[in-house]
Amino acid sequence: MKKYILGLFAVAVVASCVSQQERAMKSADKDFILKAANENFAKKKWKNALALYDRLANLVAGTDDFPNVGFNTAYANYYDKSYKLAGHQFKNFAVNFPKDPRAEEAAYMSALCYYEGSMDYNLDQSSTELAVNELQDFLNNYPNSERSKNISQLIDELTYKLEFKAYENGRQYFKMGEYKAANVALENVLEDFPSTKLRPKIYDYIMKSRYELAMKSVYNLKDERIESALTYTKMVEKELPNTEYSKTASDLRAKLEKEKEHFAVVKKETEAKIAALTAKQKKEAEKLDNQNKKEQQIKDQISNEKQAKQMQRDSAALQTPPPAATFKIKR
Repeated sequence: MKKYILGLFAVAVVASCVSQQERAMKSADKDFILKAANENFAKKKWKNALALYDRLANLVAGTDDFPNVGFNTAYANYYDKSYKLAGHQFKNFAVNFPKDPRAEEAAYMSALCYYEGSMDYNLDQSSTELAVNELQDFLNNYPNSERSKNISQLIDELTYKLEFKAYENGRQYFKMGEYKAANVALENVLEDFPSTKLRPKIYDYIMKSRYELAMKSVYNLKDERIESALTYTKMVEKELPNTEYSKTASDLRAKLEKEKEHFAVVKKETEAKIAALTAKQKKEAEKLDNQNKKEQQIKDQISNEKQAKQMQRDSAALQTPPPAATFKIKR
């Protein structure tokens, strides 16, 4: 019997809550709707609260309740994990009510919403870049705020996410055998994030990329790429002494030096072959040129002889007198 009574009580409570929510949704009484919305907010029933705050937007416009409704709506969306919408609402609050005691809190929460909306590193990072900008704006607007320390930590966290994303892009190029693209992408990481904590790993992949480019290079770029790779191994040993990276640099440099010696031999042999081939081609060209000259001389001689004979015929024709006049006999 006791359980039965408790069950009826629970049903009655639920029915009462549902009834109040339904009545508030259908009501035109601003105060009743506001009371129901605030009760839902206090009970962390975010969706119910948002549904009622949405109805109140026009009803409280221009009244003292308007800032509170806007502030609570932003928080309800934040707790409901609608970070983008909440961030926009908090930002509007801070801009529209700069003298409100909660303006700094709203600006902070706006930046925090953008932080929460940042995507995982392997996804598009435009949201992360936007979050960094919003957090930095808070630091600029509230440099002495107690929240600034936390904001700085959040910026560092997001910046590292951007660094890691860029680093992963370069590493993927390396794994695909696109060593030139990997080298460029990873150098850009160092340029864009000079204080990156990933510097040792980036050095390592740039060094390995240059090594692969040198070892697999086309003939005309071989010397240049070997020297570039050797220079980088020396830099890594200097910057990261007594590390796994400096050991790798030493091993790669030894292979590069050996490749350099081998290529010097190949280059010498190739240059000798090229020189011999060039000399042969020059000799054949001279021979062909002489042959062409002889053929031209024969052609010129024939042409001259023809011209001489023609001149003789023309001269003979001029010296021969015309035949005597003759009379035709009529038939």
